[in-house]
Order: sequence, then structure tokens, then C-alpha cells
Amino acid sequence: MTSQLHPLEINPQTGEPFLRLAAPHQNIIVTPPRQGDQSVTIQHINDPAIYRWLENPPIPYLPEHANSWIQSVRKESDVTLEYLRKSAEEFPDGPLQFVDACPVRHIREVKEDGTDDLLGDVNFRRSPFEEVLDEVERKQMQEDNAKKQAGDPTIVYAIGDWLAASHHGRGIMTAAIGLLMTAWGIPRMGVRHVVAHTFAGNIGSNRVFEKNGFVNRGLFDNGKIARGEKKIMTLLEWKHEQ
Repeated sequence: MTSQLHPLEINPQTGEPFLRLAAPHQNIIVTPPRQGDQSVTIQHINDPAIYRWLENPPIPYLPEHANSWIQSVRKESDVTLEYLRKSAEEFPDGPLQFVDACPVRHIREVKEDGTDDLLGDVNFRRSPFEEVLDEVERKQMQEDNAKKQAGDPTIVYAIGDWLAASHHGRGIMTAAIGLLMTAWGIPRMGVRHVVAHTFAGNIGSNRVFEKNGFVNRGLFDNGKIARGEKKIMTLLEWKHEQ
């Protein structure tokens, strides 16, 4: 019998679900957010090599910001996991139920002693349609997209991510996004259309998406202001091949 948590593995010691990256990154896993992730998150988000490419986090990134964020993303993960557990009771013989999120998102490096370090975050959400310049049209598209039921192939998702600067250039985020797309997004969420919005000049992030089959659709200016600075954006797009 296939578990509703498929293809997540379960840590036998902690009961925590996870996905493991393939070689040569088999020491990298993706798990739910944890209580206790705050301190490392603060360290990473306050690194200019990371926050310069992120829109939302306030800088300096303080403990209260991290506490609020971790509680929010933990709740999102818990809701998805609880739905999957209930689905296992209602559909013990299948089929696998579609969900609207991936319950694992925090990227961790497992060390030889079995402990692990938080390295980054990657997640799916319904697209904010940043590339739609007309605000009224954008809002309507967001509302229409939000109303669609999980598994609807016409839903447009967006991916957001960050990775510790110490681990840039190793192919980790490329592998993590590829894994989440193929192992979870496509089969468990019904993902067929995904976009990514990056700040102009973020060559490394653009390459990560392009290596996963995203097409660079070019630059756009929607008036974005991040921490007092005007930002030109890049749109990258992936569509499932029928």
C-alpha cells in the first residue's frame, strides 16, 4: 500500500518526513521547518549575499522577524501533513490525494554525526503574477488563481528560494528545485505551470532555474521597490510537456 506521504521518507528517530537529494548531494535533505531554525535563519538572511536578492525580509533581520516567519511556515507545513494523514485514513488504498503545498522546504546538510545544519529554503506558492503590469488585472488573476482547487492543472505556481552563501556554486539549489518539482510538485500537487521572479542581475539564480528547464522570458518593470530601491525583475517560466 502506498502511503499518502509518498515519496517522503520518514526519519525513524524523529518521525520527521524528508526528501533526500541524489548523488553527489546525498548528504543534503529537505525537511519541514523546525522550531529552533530561527537563529540560523537570522544569520543567513542578514548576509548581504542573500538579502540583496530577496524582496520581503526586513534588514536588519531580527529575532522577532525570524520567530514570526518560522511559526508561519511551520503552520503551513503542519496543515499539509495533517491533511495527508487524514487522507491516509479516508483513502487507505489510494489514490494519492493532491495537495496545494509541499510540506518540506528547509534545505539541510547532514553531518557525519547525524546532526544537520540549515542551509536554505525553497517553496511553492500560487503565483503573484508580478509580470502583469496592470494592477487591476494582476489582482484579478491572483484571485482567480487562488480559487482553483488543488490539483487543477491550470494553477500557476511560483517558486522562491535562498541558499547559504557558503554553499553557492555547488549545484545544491539546482538539485533541490529539480527534486521538489519531479518528486512532489508534479505528482502530488499537479503542477503544470511554474514561474520564478528574480531581481535583474541575479545570474546565479537564473541559471539554477534554467538548468531545471525554465525559459528566461526577459526583464520587466512593474514598479517594484525593495528596501527603498527600485528593482527591475526577470521572469522565468516552466510549463509541463504534454
